[in-house]
Amino acid sequence: MKLSTVVITASVLSAASAHGGVGQYITGSTTYKGWEPYNSPSGQSSIQRQYSTFDPILVAGLSTVNIRCNNAGTLGTGPIGQVAAGGAIKAHWTQWTHRPASVLVYMAKCPSSGCNGWDGSGKVWFKIDHQGLVSGTQNAGKWAGDTILDTLNWTSTIPASLQPGDYLVRHELIAVHQANNPQCSSGTASPPNSYLVSFPGAYSASDPGIDFNIDSEAAKVATTYPIPGPSVWSGGSGGGQEPAPTTTASPSTTFVTSMTPTSAPTSPPTCTAAKYDQCGGKGFGGCTTCAAGLTCKSNGEYYSQCL
Repeated sequence: MKLSTVVITASVLSAASAHGGVGQYITGSTTYKGWEPYNSPSGQSSIQRQYSTFDPILVAGLSTVNIRCNNAGTLGTGPIGQVAAGGAIKAHWTQWTHRPASVLVYMAKCPSSGCNGWDGSGKVWFKIDHQGLVSGTQNAGKWAGDTILDTLNWTSTIPASLQPGDYLVRHELIAVHQANNPQCSSGTASPPNSYLVSFPGAYSASDPGIDFNIDSEAAKVATTYPIPGPSVWSGGSGGGQEPAPTTTASPSTTFVTSMTPTSAPTSPPTCTAAKYDQCGGKGFGGCTTCAAGLTCKSNGEYYSQCL
C-alpha cells in the first residue's frame, strides 16, 4: 500500500509554543528524510511537505489552512514512501517540543491524481492514533509528550484493513502547558463518515481539550484528559479504539510530510516567563527571564524553556 504523508508537528495553543519538527520517518528498515525548514528549498527532496518554521499554530490558526500541513500554499515535494497496511510508521523529531502534550496522528486518502497536487481539503481526515494524559493528574502527571521528549520518537500502526492507495499522514502535538490557552497493503476498508473531519474545522476554541488550563485547581486532581478531534479508527466497522502508543510491527510507508507552524510569542522582552514558557532560542523575541525558582533551559538551537 502506498501512502503519502503530510506530517504536522505542531502545537495548537494560544500564546504557547511547541517548537520542533519531524526529521525522519522510519518504516521497517527504510528511513525517509524529512524537510529542513531553515535551509534553502533548492535541492531538497523529501516525502514531507515543505514548512518554514518550528513555531506552533496559535488558537487564531485553528481556522486557517496552515493547520493541515503547516504551510498554506506549498504542496508535495516529490517522493513518497511505502508501508504495508498493518505496518508501522515511526516519526523521529529533530529536537524537542514540549513535555506536557498530547499526540494525535491522522490520515487522508488522496485522489486518483495523487497527493503532491492535493491540498488535503474537505472532510477526509481520520484519526489512527492518539494519546494524551498517560498517568497521574493533568497538572503533575505523565503525558504522551514526555515520550517524545525522552526518545524523540513516536510509532503508529496503519489499520490492517485499510484500503490500498496514496495517503497523507499528519502528526500533531497539542501542548497544554499554559493556562487558558486553546490551543498526511491489502485491505478493503475505509473509515465511516462519522470518523471523518476537515482541517480547519475539526477543532473549536471551546473544545475541552483546547480551552484547557493545566494550572487550574481541577487539573490538579483530574486523571483524564479529553483529546480533541474524532475517535480513533482502528480499521473495523465498530467504535474507535485508542491504540498503544508504540508497536513492534515494521513494514514500510509512503509519505509526503509537512509540519505545522504558528505565530511566534509576542510577549515583551521585559516580562517574566512562567513555567513551561519559551525563554530563548534563535529568532525568539519574547521574555528571556524566568519567574522566581525557574531556570531557562535550552532544548536545541531554536528553543529554550522555563523549568
